[in-house]
Amino acid sequence: MKPDPQRVLEQTALLLALDTAAAVQPRYRQAGVGMLAALLIAVREEFDRAAARRVEENAVLRELFARGASIVADAALAARLRGAAASHDESLRVPALDASNQALRALLVALHAHVEALATPEASELDAAIWLELAASTERRKLSLGAF
Repeated sequence: MKPDPQRVLEQTALLLALDTAAAVQPRYRQAGVGMLAALLIAVREEFDRAAARRVEENAVLRELFARGASIVADAALAARLRGAAASHDESLRVPALDASNQALRALLVALHAHVEALATPEASELDAAIWLELAASTERRKLSLGAF
């Protein structure tokens, strides 16, 4: 038997929500069991999209860096941007993708601060593209259950 993590999380959440919660007393503990069930559903959703979301975001950030390398006025920053734009994810394991994403997002902060200070049309366009990606990044992380 090969357990399907999504199915295990889903079935455990249902068991907690429908069977276990009703049997737990006092009522405030029922609410805690219900929250655990909701959390398992959120984990199931994130498990389903974890690698894809990170790969997509890392690719978009690298595209922004490729654009930014020719716009920035700081040679050291331009070199860092070219290096990051040419990089790739070494592994599809989520912790490795997270590490790449954190490094890329830190560089995005540096790029964003730099282009906001430049008064060129190209910098303004890149600034707008960065804001669009930040909004898209937030959307990618949304859970169907809403905020916890």
